[in-house]
Amino acid sequence: MAYKATGRLHKIFDTEQKSASFSVRDFVIEVADEKFPQMVKFQLTQDKCALVDDYAEGDQISVDFDLRGREWNDKYFTNLNAWRIGRADAQSGDTQERAAAEAAAPVSAPVAALDDFDDDIPF
Repeated sequence: MAYKATGRLHKIFDTEQKSASFSVRDFVIEVADEKFPQMVKFQLTQDKCALVDDYAEGDQISVDFDLRGREWNDKYFTNLNAWRIGRADAQSGDTQERAAAEAAAPVSAPVAALDDFDDDIPF
């Protein structure tokens, strides 16, 4: 399952070597809610741990992530496994450029729809 979240980078943690072949790195973003901001922690694993190196606390970022969950000894754990990080303002700029291009495109009404117009309106 792939999801996306956008927010302000609040905290970056150091990479932790969990075993000889497995490393993780956590970071937290502040997601603006209607009333209360939410602090959401994400996890990077293995070669993805370096993805957050290009960003500083306070940057607006977007995070693509997967939901991961497991059971261990009758306890349940959930991780938000991040796999892509980008600047939120860069994506909004792309969206704005696309919207401007669509707005500049000429609008033409289909001719067939005008020919099928029924002039007998009951009121």
